[in-house]
Amino acid sequence: MGRMVSFTSPRLASVIDEDSRPLESDEVRIATLYSGISAGTELTAYRGTNPYLNKRWDEDRRLFVDGSTSFEYPVNGWGYEEVGEVTEVGSAVTTVAIGDVIWGTWGHRSETIQKVDRAEKRILDKGADPRIGIFSHIGAIALNVVLDADIHIGETVAVFGLGVPGQLVAQLARLNGARVIGVDGVAARRDLALELGADEVIDASAGGVAERIRELTDNRGADVCLEVTGNYAAMHEAIRSVAYSSRVCVAGFMQGDGVGLRLGEEFHHNRVAVIGSQISGVAPALRHRWDEYRLQRTAIDLAVAGRLQVTPLISHTMPLEQGREAFELLDGAPRDVLQVVLDAKAV
Repeated sequence: MGRMVSFTSPRLASVIDEDSRPLESDEVRIATLYSGISAGTELTAYRGTNPYLNKRWDEDRRLFVDGSTSFEYPVNGWGYEEVGEVTEVGSAVTTVAIGDVIWGTWGHRSETIQKVDRAEKRILDKGADPRIGIFSHIGAIALNVVLDADIHIGETVAVFGLGVPGQLVAQLARLNGARVIGVDGVAARRDLALELGADEVIDASAGGVAERIRELTDNRGADVCLEVTGNYAAMHEAIRSVAYSSRVCVAGFMQGDGVGLRLGEEFHHNRVAVIGSQISGVAPALRHRWDEYRLQRTAIDLAVAGRLQVTPLISHTMPLEQGREAFELLDGAPRDVLQVVLDAKAV
């Protein structure tokens, strides 16, 4: 019998039992070591604001439509930042061994069963901190933002939002040759961004962000702005901050109506391009070479090599059995936390 986190209704998470089953010959059983909580996407399901809970996603037409929903409560095993250790292998498995550490996506649960052809591609390097494994998907999301942004050496990039994805985006933009300006209203996040290599930081709560960015760029504006807050006001400020005929790359999961966007102002007059970055695909020019697995693999390899710093982003580690308290913390005090990790080994 396993355990998993279930959203039973809006803003109510519980840890419940989950049945285990025997392995097929081509499968492996993985005991979860750590599971990271996404403070963006996951909270939309926890809070009940996710469009899948209010509309139905029509896959053929790629439209949200009224009249039904894609899923409903309880929402079981949500989550996409997991790492675990192989505890059992099927009779036909030869490429994965008991004790191998596997990274991937299987939700906040104490164990998972995976096909060997999936698991064998996700074995973490021996000796690497296993917590690196929880950053495969969020790292892929961040890398996808940087690829969508088409950053060039010597350009100035402003990153709006220095939560976990923003911190990763800022590091990756710098690896891509950019001068990075981080924007956030939380002092601890700005300080961490500087420690991890950002060139400048700006206090969003003080106002005048676009003006400050133009001061730092000889009044030109940032070559590209990366929005990873999920906040419409921040998106509007990113539009104000970017140079003429430049782009804003939006990765934040916006909720509800676009209050705060004034598209008749800088967006219109400065010919700003707004690009949506979402992990379901990559930029068309890269599609023949990049896919989601390559994004994930690259993020993990960079972290293992120490070029992408991920473990400093972990602010809280709590037992899986405290899943309810973990989501209450993220929902109620988001400025006080960064990456919350559920430890599936702790009792």
